[in-house]
Amino acid sequence: MAGSLGDLGGLLRQAKKMQRQVAEVQEELQKTVYEGSAGGGAVKIRVNGARAFVGIHIDPEVVQAGEADMLEDLVGAALKEALKKAEEAHAAAMKGVTGGMGLPGMM
Repeated sequence: MAGSLGDLGGLLRQAKKMQRQVAEVQEELQKTVYEGSAGGGAVKIRVNGARAFVGIHIDPEVVQAGEADMLEDLVGAALKEALKKAEEAHAAAMKGVTGGMGLPGMM
């Protein structure tokens, strides 16, 4: 019985260590910015590793063209690309911490 309590203590220490590592990785991801672009760079959107919007740049020539539909498509495409990059980085970072265990709330 004493052996199983020792194993539990070790497991708890390991879980706390993993929790600290996850917090550190998440903090680092929030500082990292990923950019998606569309239309040859006419529209650029930046998100951070936490998948939060950081900024947008729209080339003035796209706006002058007066094609709102095209601009909407470019913004959507750039956003999808930026979020995909952030999601891939987040998944890779969490896999490194959790060892690929697929823990709920860590992906």
